[in-house]
Amino acid sequence: MSRLTHSEIHMVHRIGWLRAAVLGANDGLVSTASLVVGVAAAGSGRPEILIAGLAGLMAGAMSMAAGEYVSVSSQTDAEQADLAREARELRETPEAELEELTGIYVDRGLDRDLAEKVAVQLTGRDALGSHARDELGISETVTARPVQAALVSALTFALGAVLPLIVVLFVPEARIALMVAASTIIGLAILGGLGASAGGAGIFRGAARVTLWGVLAMAATAAVGTIFGVAVG
Repeated sequence: MSRLTHSEIHMVHRIGWLRAAVLGANDGLVSTASLVVGVAAAGSGRPEILIAGLAGLMAGAMSMAAGEYVSVSSQTDAEQADLAREARELRETPEAELEELTGIYVDRGLDRDLAEKVAVQLTGRDALGSHARDELGISETVTARPVQAALVSALTFALGAVLPLIVVLFVPEARIALMVAASTIIGLAILGGLGASAGGAGIFRGAARVTLWGVLAMAATAAVGTIFGVAVG
């Protein structure tokens, strides 16, 4: 008899980088496109629009990296503090911790005797790992990684921001705002669909919700640019 094996790839395995990647690319595309549309609506020429877009790209990428690093580092600090507390409790009150783990397995549906046997065996193998996983909900799969999140956010922000800048370079100056808006809507729909697909969600729903917020952002900056452009002129 041959042993049949198969590997499973779950969506949660991607959560560490998927969230940062989708957020970075979406923010890069929306914020840079909105900035470009607003400056173009104010009546600025191509050079000024490009300068504003490039400045937005650099500032946004650095801001995303810093924000993700600080945010995820805070999560990591909280996880480490919980693990340190759990390790101390395992040293000081091992019987109480064993009973706590047994109770967790009973609540999940095991009978008392089996739950106690499972708790004893897992505690003997890796007490802290068992409590981290089953009591605190901390596992290697979802552990926060600050540097990874920061780098992915910065890179994907820059990639998303490149699209509206390419459009600015190649379309007639009088049609920059319109063409940037149109290409951004298409890009957001594709990005939303890809992000939803990678995360195992519905493609249409993912594309629609990303596109909606992008349209609202561009409409708001276009209105500001138009109002202040007319006022200055």
